[in-house]
Amino acid sequence: MKKYLIVIFATALISTNILLLFAFYSEDTSDEEYKARFQQDYSIYTIELPDTLYFAGERVPLEFFDVRESLERELLINTYWQSQTILFIKKANRYFPLIEPILKSQSVPDDFKYLPLAESGFSYLVSPAGAEGYWQFLDATAKENGLEVNTEIDERYHIEKATTAACNFLKGSRELFGSWTMAAAAFNTGRTNLKKQINFQKTDNYYDIRLNSETARYIYRILALKILLTTPAKYGFKIRKKDLYQPTSVKLVAVDSSISNLSNFALQNGTSYKMLRFLNPWIMSDKISNTKNKMYSIKIPDGNIRTCFNH
Repeated sequence: MKKYLIVIFATALISTNILLLFAFYSEDTSDEEYKARFQQDYSIYTIELPDTLYFAGERVPLEFFDVRESLERELLINTYWQSQTILFIKKANRYFPLIEPILKSQSVPDDFKYLPLAESGFSYLVSPAGAEGYWQFLDATAKENGLEVNTEIDERYHIEKATTAACNFLKGSRELFGSWTMAAAAFNTGRTNLKKQINFQKTDNYYDIRLNSETARYIYRILALKILLTTPAKYGFKIRKKDLYQPTSVKLVAVDSSISNLSNFALQNGTSYKMLRFLNPWIMSDKISNTKNKMYSIKIPDGNIRTCFNH
């Protein structure tokens, strides 16, 4: 069998400093050998769906072909979008411990911890509709559920307060629509839109109702993330515990007055402005006017500002 030569070269893109690496077979590699090696080395597999599946204690009807195909679509996308799913697994280890006890205390099923992962990936996103924060609240919905939103403070980025607000919305939606699955759908499309479709289609079962494309995929995406994060190795994600992003080690500083300069405040509390904003993404300015003397709990690192994580 002929041996092949790997030739590597780099080219600098004009607008960046990124180097692109390319590997080539030698020119004398026959078409037959090239095709044989391709068939031998390159493999993509479909995935196995679970036999039974539940969301928030409610059975997913996998016996329906459309339900199976919808779940398979989201599971395939998230399985083969490896970079994103790896980041989801890593981030979940940091943020789930903050969310889980709140869900439990509010009597909301634990499966809802996958909702903000599906909504924002625990990143600072703004949707085309203007929804923001970990749970992707619209401005009005956030305020209706007790969150402060203005130019200096946006509690949609306060993970504990936003989770409590989400629980409030979800419990109200479950009472209104009769199931946790429909409560999740209402979180995505809004109660008014969901009511309209229920009245028109004469059904309140998520798996029987036709919804806009985003909401139609919504539960399946959450379920796909649940499957991947509970059984990652089964789908090829072999991540060591030490590679996960660790929860932050912090202490709280109570403040009920204005802070005119958050950089000075950070230095006075043994940290930096950068770390202060990282740990408190709900702070949107370099000051907190606090004209109503509201009590805020500001997180600062418990220890060295760059080694406050439990590696």
